Amino acid sequence: MVRKSHPNSARLNNMLRKKLVEANDVMIEAESSSRAFNSNDIKRKIKGSEGGSFYSLAEERIKRKRSEGVYSVAGPEQSILNNIKKFHGSKDLNFDEITFSFIQKFKTYCKSVLKHKSSRTITNHLIFIRTVYNTALKEGLAKEEDYPFAGENEKIRLKRSMKIGLTKVEIQRIENLTLKPGTSVWHARNVFLFSFYFAGIRISDVLKMKWSAVEDNRLYYVMNKNEKVNSLKIGDKAQGILDLYANNGSGLSDFIFPDLKKSNPNDPEDIFIKSKTATKRFNKHLKNIAKLAGIDKNLSNPIARHSFGNISGDKIHPLMLQKLYQHSDLKTTINYQANFINKDADDALDEVIG
Repeated sequence: MVRKSHPNSARLNNMLRKKLVEANDVMIEAESSSRAFNSNDIKRKIKGSEGGSFYSLAEERIKRKRSEGVYSVAGPEQSILNNIKKFHGSKDLNFDEITFSFIQKFKTYCKSVLKHKSSRTITNHLIFIRTVYNTALKEGLAKEEDYPFAGENEKIRLKRSMKIGLTKVEIQRIENLTLKPGTSVWHARNVFLFSFYFAGIRISDVLKMKWSAVEDNRLYYVMNKNEKVNSLKIGDKAQGILDLYANNGSGLSDFIFPDLKKSNPNDPEDIFIKSKTATKRFNKHLKNIAKLAGIDKNLSNPIARHSFGNISGDKIHPLMLQKLYQHSDLKTTINYQANFINKDADDALDEVIG
């Protein structure tokens, strides 16, 4: 406490008592809650009324994502945080500083300085800010009345992207291309088709597959995104691709495809980086494959999944598609498949126009 001889001792001591009460309240909450509190949590709780640190909470989130091995989230979010720091130009950023005006200026900065042409890229920046802000509200580090995404403030709207898949004829053109075995473009074609043959398994999951996943003419794999286990029959075409790589090492612990063979199996981040590098390389070759096959579509790795959806259309029951896509929610499957079902709309137009 401040000595009484100090001219402002009464006011300062009242302030200290108030802070002590706040600290005790947090301690009581910690003792009565199932959530584990540490000293940093208590510090943030007490400072929350003065405006918690956005940077600190954001960095904690990114660090946690890295420790969980979710590098596909940690990497992009770190880039977004770096952009926010460049824009703000200060050592710290409190939540009460993130106002509607702040967000509007940041959006302009993204367009004019960072040269983000895609509205989705800017939206991803705002989603990150909102996610961290929501965490701050839950932890008492920010005030509800300051929330810049409520009411008439900033509204984040995700535009529905148009998903275009290949037709059965276009897939056949890719299959029939004569490519020199062992070349990078030949390998990119094989990985793309392998993904398509199994309902569009994500390329990152394809590259992580080991020969142990192949058993009794079935493919067993775990989807990295939601850790769901799936088992699918290996058809003749998929088996043909597996046969092409059988001599590269058929040990159960060996990767089926060679892209991760030089990665450190005990380092998830190294595997992620090499998978991402391979994916970029495949996308580059797929553009060339599209030209060779006479396909006037922007061919990339996700198109394998879109193509399966386009060709299946409304022929397969949504519940079966949900299983094949490994969606947690049937609504996700229905919304995804709606991109490729045009028959009803086409029939309606024909009824009117003829």
